[in-house]
Formats: sequence, C-alpha cells, structure tokens
Amino acid sequence: MTEPAIHVRGLRKRYGDVEAVAGIDLDVARGEVFALLGPNGAGKTTTVEVLEGYRERSAGEVRVLGHDPARGERAYRERIGIVLQSTGVEPYLTVEETVAMFGGYYPRPRPVAEVLEVVGLVEQRRTRVRRLSGGQQRRLDVAVGLAGDPELLFLDEPTTGFDPGARRQAWELVRRLRALGKTVLLTTHYMDEAQQLADHVAIIARGRLVVVGTPEALIAANPETAITFVLPAGVMPPFELGAAHDGGGAWRIASVEPARALHALTAWALAQGLPLDALDVCRPSLEDVYLQLTGAGCDEGASAASLGVEDAHG
Repeated sequence: MTEPAIHVRGLRKRYGDVEAVAGIDLDVARGEVFALLGPNGAGKTTTVEVLEGYRERSAGEVRVLGHDPARGERAYRERIGIVLQSTGVEPYLTVEETVAMFGGYYPRPRPVAEVLEVVGLVEQRRTRVRRLSGGQQRRLDVAVGLAGDPELLFLDEPTTGFDPGARRQAWELVRRLRALGKTVLLTTHYMDEAQQLADHVAIIARGRLVVVGTPEALIAANPETAITFVLPAGVMPPFELGAAHDGGGAWRIASVEPARALHALTAWALAQGLPLDALDVCRPSLEDVYLQLTGAGCDEGASAASLGVEDAHG
C-alpha cells in the first residue's frame, strides 16, 4: 500500500502541566484534502505546528512524507508548502515578482506562469501587492505556498473574513490543488467549507481526536431530519406525529423518514384547515455533528461510537 502523506501515532504535546495534545492517531492519504476541525484551544494548531516541524512533540510517532518533521531536514521543507492566515510579503513587488522570489528558495520551483494560472492571478501578474483586493491577496498567499511545487500544502483558515463570492473562488482553488495531485491539510472553522472540500475530516476536542471519517459518513450517522413549524396559539399536533414543543407555538419533528413525516403533518394541517407557519425542513449537516461532538456531548464522553460512526479512514 502507498505510504500515507501524514502518519501520526500517539502524538502528545505538553506545556508544563497542560497537555494540549493528548495522544492523537491520524493518517492522511496522498492526494486528498483533509480537514482538521476543532474549537479554539482544542489542540488543532499545536498538532499542525508539530506536523510542519515548527514545534517539538512531547511524545509519539510522526512521519510526514516519510520524514520526521522534528529533524528539520531541508529535504523535508522542500516538499511542503505552508499558507498561514496572513503572509508578510513586500507590498511594492508585483505578483509575479513575489512568486518568483519565493520560488527561488526551492531547487525545483513550479513555473511562475503555472502558479498564477492555478490561483487565478494571471491578469494581476504585474499588479503591485499593495493594490490587490483582500481575496486576491489571499490567492497570492496560496501562490507563495505553491511556488516551490510542494507535494503537501498546509492551508490555515483560507477564507476567514471572505465574502460569499470570494469564499466560493477559494473553494475552487482548493479543488484545483486536489486535481493537481497535491495533498492538502486544511484547518477551518467553517463546517460548510469542510463539508464541500474535504475527502476526510478529523474533529479534535480537548486535545483528543474525537472522530475521523468522510463528511458523508459522519452525517449519515446522525440521520434525523428536523421539521419545524409554528401552530396557532393553543393548538397541539396529534400525538402520533411525534412532535416536540419548542416553546410558544413552535414545534419540532425529528425523523429518519422526513418525506413520510412531512406528508402526515401537512395532511393533518390541511384536514384541520390550519396554517403551518415558518415550516422548515432541515437535513443534518457536518455542523450538527461537530456541535454534538465538541459541545456538551464531549463532556459526557461523546465519541465516534456514541454517534454510531466507524472510522472510515482506516
């Protein structure tokens, strides 16, 4: 079998009496987009910094592209790219000058024209950095990370502060990277972003890996669709609909057969001549899973098993 791009077993990192990372096992396949999710303080950033080689681990085995990142080997750094939340580049250089400068630090840089094509900055190639829009500057950050033609790209919060249009453009950029055969380790606080882009996701909470799997598998383990609606004051739906009172005139039905439940609800409302105000059908999402695993559920020992999820990543 092909060696994974990232192989982690028993990773631990202590800061004095605080264990920020408490025994993480992780594998990231070559050529996939892998999203690492978790609330602030969960150990996500520390884990990524260990993988990048910028922070020493306290214990555990870590192999990235066959290297131990703690050794700081040049051969390792030549094969990775890092895109931080903000990159300090010379504002008076042009876009192509910036990419060429960073590419010059590597033995086999990707041609500047190809990098600019990938990130969608061909038309801005002679524009000075200080004149770029926020979204264009973020694309330049990615171009800098790609300048050395890395096999593995660490992409940290790529769309923070973006408007919806810029976010969709950034998503397309990540898809292009996958099409080029790059491995991408993505950190993000946007669950829809992870759901759209990632082949696999890992959720970290309190320094521990809670679950790993495809977005589809994690969502499928929480199959109930929520049907919410509002009835006139004093009206209660029949018991057999299984509706729970949400306060006021609001009600909620949780069902694994939403079409059947919705049919029964609307048939009853029509027969009674009642309106179903604010009727909404909400299918489960990755965000629902994330909130369950990183919220109160984690205090109660929430895990993959508690959701009926098997690790679908190996």
